Amino acid sequence: MRLSTALLLAGAVPTFAKRARSGSLAKRQVITVFPRDAWSTEDRYTIMDNDYTATSMGPFLLTLSANMTVLGLTGNTADSWALQCSLHALALLEHGNLSCIPVALGEYNPITITQARFDSCTQAWGTLDWDGVFAPENLTAESLGNDPTGGNPDRISKSAFVEGYPNTSFIDQAAAVFMVEQVHRNAKELVIMGGYVDLNLLQVTSDWNQDLGSDINFIIDPEAAHIAVTADWPSITIVGNVANSLYLPNTTVQNIVSRSPNLYSDLSEDYYLGYPLWDEITAAIMAYPEVVTDSIEVYMEVSTAYDSPFYGGTYLWGNDFAPIYTRKVNYVLAINDTMFFEKFDRANLCRRKMQLSTRRAAEKKQ
Repeated sequence: MRLSTALLLAGAVPTFAKRARSGSLAKRQVITVFPRDAWSTEDRYTIMDNDYTATSMGPFLLTLSANMTVLGLTGNTADSWALQCSLHALALLEHGNLSCIPVALGEYNPITITQARFDSCTQAWGTLDWDGVFAPENLTAESLGNDPTGGNPDRISKSAFVEGYPNTSFIDQAAAVFMVEQVHRNAKELVIMGGYVDLNLLQVTSDWNQDLGSDINFIIDPEAAHIAVTADWPSITIVGNVANSLYLPNTTVQNIVSRSPNLYSDLSEDYYLGYPLWDEITAAIMAYPEVVTDSIEVYMEVSTAYDSPFYGGTYLWGNDFAPIYTRKVNYVLAINDTMFFEKFDRANLCRRKMQLSTRRAAEKKQ
């Protein structure tokens, strides 16, 4: 649920230059080119990666409402296994008559972390309130509608598909490889939800805060996070602590249901779980960068030191102090809450209404 990675594609761009050694760097600067103004009319494309659940439609609806073309969705392993999450992506698109958007099955397993390694790490350095996909297998919970955790990555919990079990299929390997090649050639920006900092003291105040302060998506696969934030993307935007800042008020849900009732809004009304809008905030920052009110340019790394309580944790540096192999990222500090909910409402009212009309028109033709 909490990992949202989006690639913005808009033509070929030069490779990002590695930073120089410390002695030749200027003083730390607040970033001046981000947040950007609203995007121009150029065509914008995105590939969105997430551990989708039955109510994860918000990110791609926000993106579509910004007139971006979604080239594809990919499901990953984080809160549940990649197969279950990728099937949710298929089901959600099918639910809204958007099956023209392809879905690729993501990688099942983290690069190095296994159940045994995860358990050893938490035994040595403390447990988490939520272990993500490495929470113990619970068949009773799955029978009651939970996505699978632990056990066999091929296991599917059909009771979790309140949006309907998909009838469509994943794209084949050749198409998936082509998608990856487009990323390598044309990626303009990487936007990641994750990268919490300075939350350790908050975590000791309650179980809820312990959960919110645990960067579970990076902890599930620290090596992958490290590779992503140190790679030569032209630009990287990190949506860290700010992703915990907003929740979906019940009044907003009821407003959407009353003004534009449809299948997507019913999912939100009946099954929204009350967590922060992690993925929606990340998608909005990608689609509408003008929602950002404060950000800073920093160097970033994700720890891959296994024998450490900071394994999977994020650390930031200013210009003069960063390790030589790290690179600059745009770290978002705050967004315009009012503007965000305006964009959210637009995506949920206008786009969903159009989707429902399209679906009904197709049904009448059958």
